[in-house]
Amino acid sequence: MYLAELRLLPRQVARAVLAVLAALHGRLGALCWRLASLSLFLPLPLPGWRRVSAPSRAAPAGPRRERELDDTSPTPTSVNYHFTRQCNYKCGFCFHTAKTSFVLPLEEAKRGLEMLKEAGMEKINFSGGEPFLQDRGEFVGELVRFCKQELKLPSVSIVSNGSLIRERWFKKYGEFLDILAISCDSFDESVNVLIGRGQGKKNHVENLHKLRQWCREYAVAFKINSVINRFNVEEDMNEQIKALNPVRWKVFQCLLIEGENTGEDALREAEKFVISNEDFEQFLDRHRDVSCLVPESNQKMRDSYLILDEYMRFLNCRNGRKEPSKSILDIGVEAAIKFSGFDEKMFLKRGGKYVWSKADMKLDW
Repeated sequence: MYLAELRLLPRQVARAVLAVLAALHGRLGALCWRLASLSLFLPLPLPGWRRVSAPSRAAPAGPRRERELDDTSPTPTSVNYHFTRQCNYKCGFCFHTAKTSFVLPLEEAKRGLEMLKEAGMEKINFSGGEPFLQDRGEFVGELVRFCKQELKLPSVSIVSNGSLIRERWFKKYGEFLDILAISCDSFDESVNVLIGRGQGKKNHVENLHKLRQWCREYAVAFKINSVINRFNVEEDMNEQIKALNPVRWKVFQCLLIEGENTGEDALREAEKFVISNEDFEQFLDRHRDVSCLVPESNQKMRDSYLILDEYMRFLNCRNGRKEPSKSILDIGVEAAIKFSGFDEKMFLKRGGKYVWSKADMKLDW
């Protein structure tokens, strides 16, 4: 179906069609990866095939591109790898939505992680989507083990909604994980449902406390991430956060990203969740006595994270949308990172580098 024809359809229908096409595209991509991988063991290459890691948009042309190519490449000290876009929740403000179902083969993901380590990576954070959806947590578990045991990274962390994590995962992989961050935007279950962070009769807040206990038992540092938005901006979370006592409470201001949670080709409509800078500051002021609070406004978030998508492309968010580089698997880390838009100074200014290895935290488990 042509884009012009899609525009004639009602918006909801058009978005549904785009979602289906995106999912089919992801599955086709995964098949191509597997065929390309098999071709390595054939005496002759498959006709018409070449090994590629992902479709990627061309880097911006003109003076801007020349400027970026001339710049010294930043060091990928801390990397966020969103290896899947699939999720079992439907958070209305999500800015990394399920536009594809593609996930790299495990060995290709490991190859990319090894390249990042060689380029200077010290911390890896696995995210999504929901990272525990893939192979019931075995995929992310094997990546965690690889990064800690073989690459010997100082810090390995995961961001999850927590709904699919089971104790058996901690028993198998907990020793290799430094930090588990659980997303929790409200301690009022009805607000979580409004946001889209709910699944049937499961209670998100009750599950949060269970995960907190498992982190204690298996010596994993516990962290909470909260997105402050129109539905929770008036909430007082002091008592609950202090009781859970996370090592960090990361508080984000709801952020709009074109093509993800706003715009014609987006899978979410996050405009109704957006709050002003003043609203965000008032929330922070109400929680100023929480010692583990780490605030992140839209300005800090947009340029100070190194984000890899499911194809291991760096995502540049400087223009309000995610513009991908070519994959590091194709052109290497140094060449790809030049188009990431990463502001290394802002990364350090916002406290992006901290005590992030559980061996150095000296926590009373």
